Amino acid sequence: QVQLVESGGGLVQPGGSLRLSCVASGFTLDNYNIGWFRQAPGKEREGVSFIDDGDGSTYYVDSVKGRFTISRDNAKNTVYLQMNSLKPEDTAVYYCAPADVVHGLIISEIDYWGQGTQVTVSS
Repeated sequence: QVQLVESGGGLVQPGGSLRLSCVASGFTLDNYNIGWFRQAPGKEREGVSFIDDGDGSTYYVDSVKGRFTISRDNAKNTVYLQMNSLKPEDTAVYYCAPADVVHGLIISEIDYWGQGTQVTVSS
């Protein structure tokens, strides 16, 4: 079964950190560009971070630039999202998926999304 499973979310105070993991099963992750996406209540899903499968280059939207870091460990078939200096507006369900950057937007064309992992930033 081909799937991506996200984990690592939780409740954290503003200014805190979390590291999210995206583990692939049924396929080799290093053959794909991967993006992290998030969806807050009442808002559309948005791509926040991207990593290329070839040269490992990365891309971030302005709202997370300098605070989030995406990385991959191909040996573990896993992509990570290190989130520092978290803000209440980072509260959302976070998902990973095969992705591309098109006209500055991180997009994914998958039909089905995983369960995601909830990140809540609150004091």
